[in-house]
Amino acid sequence: MDGRLDGTERKQKSVVIQEGWPGYNLELFNYPEHYHGDIENVYIPHGVIMDRIESIARDILEDLGQHTLMVLCVLKGGYKFCADLVDSIKAQSRSTNCPLTVRVEFIRLKSYLNDRSTEDLHITGPDDLSVLRGKAIVGTGKTMMSLLKHVVTFQPKTIKVAGLLVKQGPNGAAMLPDYVGFVIPNHFVVGYALDYNEYFRDLDHICVISEKGKLKYKV
Repeated sequence: MDGRLDGTERKQKSVVIQEGWPGYNLELFNYPEHYHGDIENVYIPHGVIMDRIESIARDILEDLGQHTLMVLCVLKGGYKFCADLVDSIKAQSRSTNCPLTVRVEFIRLKSYLNDRSTEDLHITGPDDLSVLRGKAIVGTGKTMMSLLKHVVTFQPKTIKVAGLLVKQGPNGAAMLPDYVGFVIPNHFVVGYALDYNEYFRDLDHICVISEKGKLKYKV
């Protein structure tokens, strides 16, 4: 065994962060001064996020080939993940002889699942595929399942779900994405477009909010 993973094995893998991981010391990173005292640690640094997204983009290209790719991005928490993922897909696609055609659509849908993970739904289909708006949140998996039931009515060639974060729960997620960035304990994380009452979206890193931060920005 040379330690390398083929495409099938790779997409089944994710970075798993175990319970008890203390994160990185805040003094090692730059972050907005107005959040001093409001976050406990840097849980996933921005550079690690970007590297993982590049790997997910590579797997998507390997699996979907040269089909037209329709990307449905969940707002607001999913917009940075979506933008960076699409940019990486396009960049890697341009290095091939047959660049992939990528179209993006956005959806805003309120969820009451109190789940702070973020993900995007990817649909491949013919050029005349109708634009579909949808949302999927990894946690209990209920919202994602409801959306997928709607998506299949459009009869796309392939449906794939990519989740940057999947939270570990008592019973696990009811349905896992096809592509997973990180599996994390059930902590309240913010940053990289994930918010707490519309704050912390401007953090580049994914961080764990402190009790002081929760009280400070409580509505």
